[in-house]
Amino acid sequence: MGLLQSNTSQIELLSIVFEPNQIQQYTNNYLFLQSNKYIMKKTTIILGLMLSISNALFAQNTFTLSSSSLGGQATVTEEFNGFGCTGKNESPQLSWENAPEGTKSFAITMYDPDAPTGSGWWHWVVFDIPSTTTTLVSNAGDIKLNLSPEGTIQSVTNYGMQGYGGPCPPVGHGLHQYIITVHALKTDTLGLDKNTNPAIVGYYLWNNTLAKASIVTYFKRTE
Repeated sequence: MGLLQSNTSQIELLSIVFEPNQIQQYTNNYLFLQSNKYIMKKTTIILGLMLSISNALFAQNTFTLSSSSLGGQATVTEEFNGFGCTGKNESPQLSWENAPEGTKSFAITMYDPDAPTGSGWWHWVVFDIPSTTTTLVSNAGDIKLNLSPEGTIQSVTNYGMQGYGGPCPPVGHGLHQYIITVHALKTDTLGLDKNTNPAIVGYYLWNNTLAKASIVTYFKRTE
């Protein structure tokens, strides 16, 4: 009825030119087209909403790593203390969720691919983290504090020591990226010890990883 009223002037104009049955046919066709446009518009909106909800649900179910203490740029808190750097050398808080089915343990690595070594630089290597664990508190990388979950092993890094060793790029070398990754593993333990070098740990991780998630932070040395 609303459509008829809004187009009364068009129909009155047609009555001058066409027969009544032709006018009725025109009116019916017009109403049919308008009705289809309305239905198609509503359908498009509904499908769009369903797709958005589906994408949101899917995103919530992916294996994800996050940090409440680390932003896009590392600070003096995470910076290494040594090699000319004077930071606090505190590892960031980390949390992860939605590990895949079959996960039996986790590992954490922190890697700088921009280090001028030809093979990057391993800043943190942690493995045999129990499957029930979903977070590491800030400064868990300091092995003297015993803040990591029981049974967890923090092996030697490229600094030649156990535990976390923060960013410390060469002076004048620009921004370096630091990739922190959580690995969901299909084994309870890697069968390695605290003296295992990062390359060997990396090989065992490659053979046992079900899924992994990463965050990236950047750091530039200014002095």
